[in-house]
Amino acid sequence: MATPLTFFEKVWTDHVIADLGDDTALLQIDRLFLHELSGSAALRDLEKSGRRPASAGQVYVVIDHVVATRPGRGRDEARAKGGADMIRAVRTLSHDYGLTFFDVDDARQGIVHVISPELGVALPGLTLVCGDSHTCTVGGVGALAWGIGSTEGEHVLATQTLPQVKPRTMRVSFEGTVPPGVFPKDLILHLIGRIGANGGIGYAVEFAGAAVRALPVEGRLTLCNMAIEFSAKYGFVPPDEVTIAYLSGREFAPKGAAWDRAVAYWGTLPTDPGARFDHEETIDCSALQPHVTWGTSPQQVGAIDGRVPDPARVADPGARALVERALQYMRLSPGTPIEGLAIDAAYIGSCTNARLSDLRAAAAVLKGRTVAPGVLAICVPGSTQVKRAAEAEGLDTVFRAAGFEWHESGCAMCGSGGADRLADRRVISTTNRNFEGRQGPLTRTHLASPATVAASAVAGCIADARRLSALE
Repeated sequence: MATPLTFFEKVWTDHVIADLGDDTALLQIDRLFLHELSGSAALRDLEKSGRRPASAGQVYVVIDHVVATRPGRGRDEARAKGGADMIRAVRTLSHDYGLTFFDVDDARQGIVHVISPELGVALPGLTLVCGDSHTCTVGGVGALAWGIGSTEGEHVLATQTLPQVKPRTMRVSFEGTVPPGVFPKDLILHLIGRIGANGGIGYAVEFAGAAVRALPVEGRLTLCNMAIEFSAKYGFVPPDEVTIAYLSGREFAPKGAAWDRAVAYWGTLPTDPGARFDHEETIDCSALQPHVTWGTSPQQVGAIDGRVPDPARVADPGARALVERALQYMRLSPGTPIEGLAIDAAYIGSCTNARLSDLRAAAAVLKGRTVAPGVLAICVPGSTQVKRAAEAEGLDTVFRAAGFEWHESGCAMCGSGGADRLADRRVISTTNRNFEGRQGPLTRTHLASPATVAASAVAGCIADARRLSALE
């Protein structure tokens, strides 16, 4: 009888070209996605070397990281110094090399980790890399995906391969029924708060359990997006019927007989009963609440009805110092209730939570309500397709009527692109990182789900969407 294998072991084995020793293998890379920030460097270095892409048909390029998102943006308009040069460089070299390129004015443009599954570029069982740490997002469709540096990007361009050290395996099982008003963002924040920001180091993480099986693909993408926030390089949900239904008919997905062969192969990928993982975690979702971060790491998080912790109660001196520093930066005092904390801005966007389902969840809270006076509220859809679909449903009208700005798609203020507008503000955000200065100098970011961000924008303070009527 064959040894039961995990999804990860199957996909890894299918892509090994050569065993390099010391648990390292040379892997075939099926898809390389580049963007103008790190991709411009990889393409320029390839050009300087005198090489050409080994397999141009497997390389995709998008403008998303530094492009401006203001309504009516120009074709080369960037939100960062030098950004216009990056945009022009990837445009020129993508055309010269015959790469599939999604320009600023392309209807398929958007954040790389949003459009790769949206277009069917990311598929179950494929290896996909990109010069961005949140590439693990597309594990939500059963791809084995991870972030790389620009030098590695050049290597993939030239060889369509990468050497990789084989990680250990972890399975996180979310069991039970998720309560109303609790979203995938809350699940992943709870996990990171429970096992810590370093809990996934050296692991490839499979998300499983009844709660994950019940999630649509967009929710699975949110889970996998933040695998990197507990230091797991890879995060994924093996494909199932939900995955197949989502991918059917996507532009770059297989068609006809090739689709039938692909579906048959995907059916062999899920983890075998009895397969062994190096580590397992199980979370009962039945009593989970909305979660909000209070500190400067995703692990510094708690239920929305909780309080800011007291560092004096943290036994380990190193951990205590981290809490003290976080509270100093966030300008919070021990014991402060998380719910009710006044905010200056609310931001909905990023590769974590800017898909159509995210905008629907926020709009359901905002409908018939208005943003509190003095609160800057911004929504940046994750892709042009998401933006247009939202507008077709009238969601943009809901956002605008409530007092939100409605932007073109892009990475925007997830990173320091918010420096000019979010500096020295307290922001509740659907993004994935709350590090010091992440969204601008002295910006104090609280991570939460789209529903919690929308409710907080209306209340003018961190608010539980489930109780919004009682707050009005």
